[in-house]
Amino acid sequence: GFGMTTPQTDEGKIFLLFYGLFGCASTILFFNLFLERIITCLAFCMKKCHERDLRRKGLLNQQPSNSRSSEGDSDSLEAWKPSVYWVMLYLGIAAIAIACSAAAMYSPVEKWTYLESIYFCFIAFSTIGFGDYVASQNVKYQNQPFYRFGNFIFILIGACCIYSLFNVISIIIKQFLTWIIRKTIKYCCRCCKKKQQPKGRPRRNAITPGHLKRRLQMQSRANHADNSRDSDSRRMSGEMISMRDFLASNKVSLAIMQKQLSETANHARAAPPPRHSHYNGGGLAGGVGALAILNSKLAGEANKQ
Repeated sequence: GFGMTTPQTDEGKIFLLFYGLFGCASTILFFNLFLERIITCLAFCMKKCHERDLRRKGLLNQQPSNSRSSEGDSDSLEAWKPSVYWVMLYLGIAAIAIACSAAAMYSPVEKWTYLESIYFCFIAFSTIGFGDYVASQNVKYQNQPFYRFGNFIFILIGACCIYSLFNVISIIIKQFLTWIIRKTIKYCCRCCKKKQQPKGRPRRNAITPGHLKRRLQMQSRANHADNSRDSDSRRMSGEMISMRDFLASNKVSLAIMQKQLSETANHARAAPPPRHSHYNGGGLAGGVGALAILNSKLAGEANKQ
């Protein structure tokens, strides 16, 4: 309300209370419906442009023969939604265009400057209504019916565009605030984790004095020597070691054992069997290691029998 037309009686003021309650609610409903239609129209136009770009780039199949690919492309197009930033851009361009056109009409008729006309358009379209600049207050205008009709159309469409633009901007502000809150929470969590961690090692950028640095080097060398001793003691105590260490340490002994076994087998084939023994060793005589122990036991049992 600009404040030029006001109720003077008590009945008019009471009526204005109820009329303003339902009138403002109906106006907000009308603005919301207008916003839905505008967004639907913009989404349809942007979707068609996006589909045309996909067909131009060859990413969308134009032949209906491939049903699966066409169904997948149609699903992707149906799931596609325009970005809120593009909607804000288009609504801003529309609001600026309407304000500039209305200012071009108000400036010569109301005898205002173009800047004053732009100012009035923003105050009127955003429903602020300070009342310092008001249109259609003269008694008579040139082509007055057309001027009043144009004033009504410009204020109606401009208010709808500005209201829609404010709603989209509020969505972007909400997203920005949510992003800031998430970043703040992550930063606080990182700071809490850093405070909870024990401070064993100095920071990289900290300058360590010479005597402390030498002391740390000596401690690291002592820890390395203790670890090597522990590993040696574990190996001497009979604990399991890796296959690589086992093969490296027993490589020579395995080769000697293999050579002795081959020589024993060749000697057993060449030598005749013993006369006083009823047991045939089967090439086990003269073995080494576990084979020698088994051969001696079998030979002793055969002699007893």
